[in-house]
Amino acid sequence: QVQLVESGGGLVQPGGSLRLSCAASGNIFSIYVMGWYRQAPGKQRELVATITNGNSTNFADSVKGRFTISRDSAKNMVYLQMNSLKPEDTAVYYCNADLALLTRISARRIYWGQGTQVTVSS
Repeated sequence: QVQLVESGGGLVQPGGSLRLSCAASGNIFSIYVMGWYRQAPGKQRELVATITNGNSTNFADSVKGRFTISRDSAKNMVYLQMNSLKPEDTAVYYCNADLALLTRISARRIYWGQGTQVTVSS
């Protein structure tokens, strides 16, 4: 019913930048919160950043001042601009959406994308 598709990952040198995109499609009534999470090998998945439908944002302390999150609500898309990347940013990045379907407007549910690999290495 809903698909989240991430793009924009890749290999980048330390200090470099990448921009991740995520497109949500399907039987969507409204997306309340969109976000990015990441999971490094051997570690738990962690929050990177979120943005509400009112454009309120939240960031992990480790990325504050380096990453920005934005969304295009008309296109059901969310973006993560990552600057000054560090090797410790290496992880699979997952897109996340808290949304309601057209068929169940009163029920919110979390959906996840398949992830995109970001590798920061020289």
